[in-house]
Order: sequence, then C-alpha cells, then structure tokens
Amino acid sequence: MTTTTSTTLELSKELITRRSVTPDDAGCQQLIADRLQRHGFSIEHMPFGETKNLWARRGGEAPLFVFAGHTDVVPPGPDYTWKHAPFKAVIENGILFGRGAADMKTSIAAMTTAVERFVQKHPQHKGSIAFLLTSDEEGNAIDGTVKVVDALQQRSEKMDFCLVGEATSTGTVCDTMKNGRRGSLTGKLKVKGVQGHVAYPDRASNPIHNFAKALMELCAETWDKGNDFFSPTTMQFSNLNSGTGADNVIPAELDALFNFRFSSEVTAEHLQKRTEEILRKHDLQFELTWRVSGQPFLTKPGTLIEAVSKAVEKVTGKKPQLSTSGGTSDARFIAPTGAQVIECGLVNTTIHQANEQASVEDIDKLSLIYEQVLENLLA
Repeated sequence: MTTTTSTTLELSKELITRRSVTPDDAGCQQLIADRLQRHGFSIEHMPFGETKNLWARRGGEAPLFVFAGHTDVVPPGPDYTWKHAPFKAVIENGILFGRGAADMKTSIAAMTTAVERFVQKHPQHKGSIAFLLTSDEEGNAIDGTVKVVDALQQRSEKMDFCLVGEATSTGTVCDTMKNGRRGSLTGKLKVKGVQGHVAYPDRASNPIHNFAKALMELCAETWDKGNDFFSPTTMQFSNLNSGTGADNVIPAELDALFNFRFSSEVTAEHLQKRTEEILRKHDLQFELTWRVSGQPFLTKPGTLIEAVSKAVEKVTGKKPQLSTSGGTSDARFIAPTGAQVIECGLVNTTIHQANEQASVEDIDKLSLIYEQVLENLLA
C-alpha cells in the first residue's frame, strides 16, 4: 500500500479543491459519476431545489449495498485561520489539509476506489452496489438524502445494507463506528410579559424573572436514564434573548432556543408534553414551536456490523467500538427504511474546524476497509 501517490489520495485532493460549500456540489458528484459509469454503474442525477443528489447503481439483484455520503462542506471561515488555504489540498508531513479532508471527501474517494478495485476483481459479484451522494447534508438537509430515499421507496427500490462515510473515529481510523444516533428535537420558545419602567415593576411583568424558575426546573429534569445503547436524553439551551437595549425598560418578551438529543427510551411527543407541562406549572404565557430533525435509530449486531467489524480488524488489527454518541447524520433518513446502517470513517478531531486534516495513511487504510466490507458481503 502506497501512502503518497495513491489513487485514493489523488481523488481526495481533487474533491477537496472543489469549493462545494453547502448546498453547492461544485462538480464533485459528476466527477464520481464519470468514474463509476466506467465500471458498469447506471447513473441517475436527482436534483431537488438547489441540492444535487446522485444515485448510482450496479446490478439489479438483492442484497443492495449502498455507500452514502455528502459532497458539501461547511464554510471554511477566514483563510488566515488556516495553515494552508482550505481548498488547496496541501500535504505536509503525511497529513492532508483542507476543508472536507475528514468530513467527508476522503471517505467518498475511499468508497470510489474501493469499488473500482472490487468490481475489477469480481465483475459478477453477488447482489448490487449503489452510491447515494448529496450536497445538502451540512445545510438544511431537506432536499438531499431524505428526498432520494422517498423516491427510491416510491419505486420499491429497497436498500439492505448502507455504510455512511461520516468521520466517526476518535484516535485511529475506524476505531469507532456508529450503529445508531440519538434523536434531535428543537424548541423555539417565546415567553410573554408586559413592558414597563424598571422603577415600577408592579406595573409590568418581567418575562426574564418569570422564566427563571421554569428554566432551572427544565435544566434539572431527568428525562430518562438511557439504555444499553443510548446515553440519557439531554436538553441544552443554546440561546436566550430579551430586552430593548435600554437599562431602564422591563422587556415585553423573552426568546429562547433549546434542543433535546434523545434516546429511544422517550419519544419527541413525550418530551414536548413534559416541557409544556413545566412551563404551564409556572403560570407562564408562552408560544412554543417544535422541529424534529431526526428520530433515534439503532442497527443491532447482525450481518452488516459483523462484516464491517471483520473488515476493520483485518486491515487495522483492532476491533472497532460501537457508539451512538454525537450529532445527527443522513443515516437517520435511511434507517427507517429497514436497512441495516453503519457509519464508519476517519478521525473526527478536526471536523468543521480550521486546519481540518486527515492522515494520508488512514485515507488509504479506509479504502482497503471499504473494499474488504464488499468482499465480506458480496464476493
């Protein structure tokens, strides 16, 4: 295995140099589509709104194994915060720098080269292989994977196994893989009061003061105790805003944003109901809107987890750990179809940061792991 001029590394660099800040794809999907088409994949571009999506499939039989990922990246921030320009794809001392180096253009490159090698070795492989790529994972995630999955279900195209190339590792490549994720529920709260002069509080109703006890109770609440697969549900306030800017005016309203990351022990409906009960308990006048951006899901040990675990152990010599921690990913749209879903990728220490980076050696190892997963399932 070479680690300086490999095909996987070169493709990673080419993808990183394309400034695909969400929801822009910047030609990344077409680059992958052209390569896959040469290896017998049928190509289907599925744009929705400003989002570009790619569905590429080789074969028509079950089981259907899918590599899933996103070609969009988060904004890099000011160039001066980077050691190397974020879209230059510079290699220094065995490290590849650039936006998307970990999250997750290198994973897409590794998937692509793994499939190229596998298909050359096994042109008559079992089942089918597909790619599901979107440019809307880092943004609103409303016109990307979720829309493609809906379209596939409408035409009864069923995924059996899916590997999402998110950066899941903590120290070395594929030391951790995600077999589930917590749900995400966001609340937008407005507490109403009565504006007045601070010298005459009896003539006003201060929404900040009124909300204080409810805030303390919400923050202290135990929502559940978690289970063998999920840590306990957490609630975090991310924004509190009130006031006119003047120091002598009691404000009329307080706005708050908060988020639950919830386990499979509770439902979004339960969390909504309990939150509203606490607010009413404190006689608050309020408006509250909710947004569920993902339900909790879990892939239990079985065919896919075994295949990926064995592949990681063969390439790295170590068994990966299963985890359901972290944020959401597009796996939340795929798991409800009944597919077994695993997220497995590079080290996530620098994702979304300036100087995002990945080990060149790890990039090549990841491609070998992905190839071995295909060997375990479809050879």
